[in-house]
Amino acid sequence: MKVRLAYGESGLDIDVDPAVTTVVEPVHHDAAPDQMAMLVRALREPVSGPPLRERVRPGQTVAISACDGTRPQPRQLMIPAILAELDGIVDLDDVVVLVATGTHRGNSATELRQMFGDDVVDSVRVVNHDARDPGRLTWLGTHGDGVPVWLNREWVEADVRITTGFVEPHFFAGFSGGPKLVAPGLAALETVLVLHDASRIGNPRATWGITHGNPVHDDVRAIAAATGVTFACDVILNRDKDIVAAFGGDLLPMHAAATATAKRMAMRPVPEPFDVVVTTNSGFPLDQNLYQAVKGMSAAYQVVRPGGTVICAAECRDGFPDHGSYREVLASAPSPRALLNEIQARAGTVPDQWQVQIQARIQCGSRVIMHTSYLSDADLATAHLEQTGDVSTALAAALAAAGPGARACVLPEGPQTIPYLAGAS
Repeated sequence: MKVRLAYGESGLDIDVDPAVTTVVEPVHHDAAPDQMAMLVRALREPVSGPPLRERVRPGQTVAISACDGTRPQPRQLMIPAILAELDGIVDLDDVVVLVATGTHRGNSATELRQMFGDDVVDSVRVVNHDARDPGRLTWLGTHGDGVPVWLNREWVEADVRITTGFVEPHFFAGFSGGPKLVAPGLAALETVLVLHDASRIGNPRATWGITHGNPVHDDVRAIAAATGVTFACDVILNRDKDIVAAFGGDLLPMHAAATATAKRMAMRPVPEPFDVVVTTNSGFPLDQNLYQAVKGMSAAYQVVRPGGTVICAAECRDGFPDHGSYREVLASAPSPRALLNEIQARAGTVPDQWQVQIQARIQCGSRVIMHTSYLSDADLATAHLEQTGDVSTALAAALAAAGPGARACVLPEGPQTIPYLAGAS
């Protein structure tokens, strides 16, 4: 039986034995017949609080937070919808769109046009957040569980602050979107390092689908609530990256409504763990680098048996990537166990160690084999990973090695579907 994996922009077909394989996908929802109309309705009929237009006054400055280029947010629809609602109230010269990069690299001018469309880039300022530039950050005190908070200066100084994002399960923050578009999205490196420290990331509730009682999301919510968001808008996407639901209004009630819907769509129970789990990182743009592919590994790890095998197909056209500290941290110890011990014993947080911590934890519990198009076997060896040139062959070999009765699971959309053991969530 053929199964098509989300891989890069073209996909990847693999062969599986249907007698021993369970394919787990999100519940499919067709795109909204009129996606723009759905967005407008979310802005005018919010989950909580007044419509967007009633929250803005003439002469005010506006900052809009949006996801960076590693996320499939439909920015080319969401930002124009918001600008249209603001038309006649504020001057476009008083509007800035801030790309909530967190600690990721800024997007190039070409990428920004691809992400937002020419009309947006030509009509308002679009600015990459820089977590490492003190001159573009403002101190806002300590919030949550002792988190020192610096945020983007343009965001803080705007009269009106609007977050835009999309909601899906997140491997340590519970769900994406909502308050994450403030912190870590627009936060300083120092703030992100505390939010992503070893104790928070190592907490068992810092995982897929959990927000309250999750130390990462608890602090993310606390920061957004304390520093102020005027209006928030999130969408939920199907496998084709089309909008199937949109939510607007006061940040936290809006996000709660969106996460409840996302959980029903994207989290699927399975009866027992599998010997082999094949996963992806949801294709482009999410599988641009190995750093992001840890999310796909984590989705598979939820249902692989102890000592089982995870096979992750991620294109990785942007490499590890070379920017940031992920590659350096991965290569800093001789094994996943040594990496995990080193991170857990560290007094401070090193940039990108959180991704390495989760990857190392997965590798301590299972064998991980990658399939990429842009990383060599030698590259992956420095990350303590194996590579296969053929996912189908690797799957068959892993099942054979597991012995009679071995079973496999395939997650064609990777972390767009989060499987969990029935009774465990």
